[in-house]
Amino acid sequence: MNLDSAAIRNVAREVVAEITGRPLKDRQKLVTSGLVDSLSVLRLITLLEKKLDISIPPETLQPEDFDDLDLIVETLQRVAVPAK
Repeated sequence: MNLDSAAIRNVAREVVAEITGRPLKDRQKLVTSGLVDSLSVLRLITLLEKKLDISIPPETLQPEDFDDLDLIVETLQRVAVPAK
């Protein structure tokens, strides 16, 4: 599945703002900075799946795959599949 990177970025910004209560900057680190913890990563994944109508297989993921916008885009373009 080839998701549009701009769509992923927009939804990821929206979801991170919802989780953290603050806007996400382009190169801002989420996990390694402590802004988002492991439970919040799970919530981030769930919200991304819902808003983008995709499924993200959990077995290949690490929290670091969601550490910044570029990594979120790369990860989703690599592993996301259409929701059933």
